[in-house]
Amino acid sequence: MHCDTVIEHWEMIEPFEISREVITHQPVMILRLQDASGHRGWSEAAGIDYEGETPQSMVAQIAALQDRLHDGLSHDEVAEMLPAGGARNALDCALWDLRAKQTGVPVWQAAGLPPWQPVTTAFTLGLGDEATTRRKARQARAYPLLKLKVDAQRHLDVVQMVRQEHPSARIVVDANQSWTVDLLRQLLPSLAAAGVELVEQPLPKGQDAELAGLSSPLPLAADESCTDRASLAQLLGRYQYINIKLDKCGGLTEGLALADEAARLGLGLMVGNMCGSSLAMAPAFVLAQRCAYVDLDGPLLQKKDSTPPMRYSHGVIQAPEPALWG
Repeated sequence: MHCDTVIEHWEMIEPFEISREVITHQPVMILRLQDASGHRGWSEAAGIDYEGETPQSMVAQIAALQDRLHDGLSHDEVAEMLPAGGARNALDCALWDLRAKQTGVPVWQAAGLPPWQPVTTAFTLGLGDEATTRRKARQARAYPLLKLKVDAQRHLDVVQMVRQEHPSARIVVDANQSWTVDLLRQLLPSLAAAGVELVEQPLPKGQDAELAGLSSPLPLAADESCTDRASLAQLLGRYQYINIKLDKCGGLTEGLALADEAARLGLGLMVGNMCGSSLAMAPAFVLAQRCAYVDLDGPLLQKKDSTPPMRYSHGVIQAPEPALWG
């Protein structure tokens, strides 16, 4: 089996600020597989930047195992070759696409799921000053579900500004590990009163035990604290939802298994993204079929997209065309 990788940089429409960084370009690795008969599968991965992953490090991981790739490669072998992370995500998702191209069986069917249906994604508003936040909220009035990035200083005021500019919006807030448990306790009643539905990753990863016994009027979702199935035990009794990202868990194969195990344990499901093009969103769209919350708006935040792009209309995403993926 032939495998090649390239690095792409997707430029954001405007700088995208979260609690730990400001993003102007999203660098990604694009991976292509081709079998001996000429069938091709491909994928895109951003990796987990806050864990030190870069497109260059992922390219190096793939290059180190080129001699082990073969036409009969299985998803189990991929999981044995690479740890959870962006490189495994890329190889796993490209293999799903390749098998679909080889057999004519779409990924949803190969995964044992019903035919995929359109889903509604959250639209994310990055941090900014008051004028920027209000402008973005007005521009997002066509989107029924908003995800608001917040930090330790900008939080309830952000929600209130957005609520004024887009009164009908459903709202999720994402602190990206920037709060303390005391700040969380302080904010929860007001966030609930403002109609917030979900609070994502309030505390830093590794401090999840501080949530034990917390009586919260809102469900909490683990993002950075949730990687793959091995992370679930430490989340029980502390979070009510998990945010599955294929770059974190290492591909669609583990993503599906993670969703199964989390649901068995009574955790709600959310699927998210690390920005990127429609090629990165397409495998996550498979998981989105099972999720109460979908956050696959990466292409909406960028100036350009992969070809053919997934179709977005007022937050509703249509299934990817076979020519794109799956």
